Amino acid sequence: MQEQWHSKLGFILATVGAAVGLGSIWRFAYVVGENGGAAFLIVYMAMILLICIPLVIAELAIGRRGAADAVTAFEGATPDGKWRLLGGLGVVAAGAILTYYAVVAGWAARYFAHAFGTELWAVESSAHGAYFSSFIADGVSVVFWQGAMLAVTAAVVASGVNSGIERLNMWLMPLLGVIVVALALYAMTLPGSERGVAFLFAPDWSAFAKPALYLNALGQAFFSIGIGMAVFVTYGSYLGAGTRIPAAAMIIVIIDTVFSVVAGLAVFPAVFAFGGDPAAGPGLAFVTFPQILQQMPAGRLIGPLFFFLLSAAALASMVSLLETCVAYAVHRRGAGRMRATAVLTAVIFALGLPSALGHGAVPWLTRSGKPILDLIDQGLSNFVLPVSGLLIALLVGWRMERRRALADADLWNNAVGRTWLWLIRLLAPVMIAFILVRSLGFI
Repeated sequence: MQEQWHSKLGFILATVGAAVGLGSIWRFAYVVGENGGAAFLIVYMAMILLICIPLVIAELAIGRRGAADAVTAFEGATPDGKWRLLGGLGVVAAGAILTYYAVVAGWAARYFAHAFGTELWAVESSAHGAYFSSFIADGVSVVFWQGAMLAVTAAVVASGVNSGIERLNMWLMPLLGVIVVALALYAMTLPGSERGVAFLFAPDWSAFAKPALYLNALGQAFFSIGIGMAVFVTYGSYLGAGTRIPAAAMIIVIIDTVFSVVAGLAVFPAVFAFGGDPAAGPGLAFVTFPQILQQMPAGRLIGPLFFFLLSAAALASMVSLLETCVAYAVHRRGAGRMRATAVLTAVIFALGLPSALGHGAVPWLTRSGKPILDLIDQGLSNFVLPVSGLLIALLVGWRMERRRALADADLWNNAVGRTWLWLIRLLAPVMIAFILVRSLGFI
């Protein structure tokens, strides 16, 4: 029998936990920094409103109607069952993301552990880049922390939807909310922090002429919220008929977006207050921010909180990614939950080793001057997830029968329902397709 969430609050917090993760803190901060701050944020918000919210509604609706794994849910979306391949794409994307996501989560967990001791604080401020490079080039250490985070994730997923996933997020997400707000409030009291706030909210209008800005904003929106990974389809399958999908989707996306912006307010005011580089890239959280922490009056208190925030948020998202894969194995392959969790965790761990070892431990894993982790991340976030989202929009907007699509989404043939269909049928696919084609240099 298909499990269900015990409560609407449990569903909301679990799904928010799936969305809020490294994408909303680590990746959001450095992508915003690399793309000019406020201009990126404006485009990002437009992507959220016009593309992501309609697609979240669509994914939740497909999942609840299917009441099974993502492949089965997409198979039942049309009479011919041919769209099951789209569900398979989502499951594969979730597993592929988890292979390298666990590596970065391991970095955060290791920094969290060392922030309690003296090692992190004994590093000279100018040496944090070398300290981070030395750590990620240490294959044994990186693989250990990668495996540790996957082991905790597996323990939660093996416990089931209610006892594991829902229970974890019921206490974890409110705690993370309190921490990120506290960090932001503290950061904005630092002298010079107003420049960081301006970076995040006062746009450089010339940045809107850069095509890469739009692709990066679309990729970040899909990665941060979790669209195209079949996570919402899977979590929607545990949803009862009493929950209104449009309202739930709005709450989930709004909380994730607010969380990302508040996390930005925890990072950029501190970066500017202490002369850091907002465009420091993926090392922003692990090089620039530790340098800043050493200069903060309360750095030794803020440090453990910040890295706990990173690693705990990563855990919540890792649980959702692994659950998407486990649900497929349980429903389509008839495997037991415990066995499916153990086997899939081992496979994902093994497939993630190139990402773990590609920062110096095994030099030939670097391609085109970039570690393989970065290449996988960019390929999935900027291409695979948007293509998956495009196909979902085409399925719901054009292949599903209009009345069924509206009914499954808890919408009717009124202004709200017609607006949603218009966004799904025309605006979302046209915007996604245009950005993808433009990024490839065809126009």
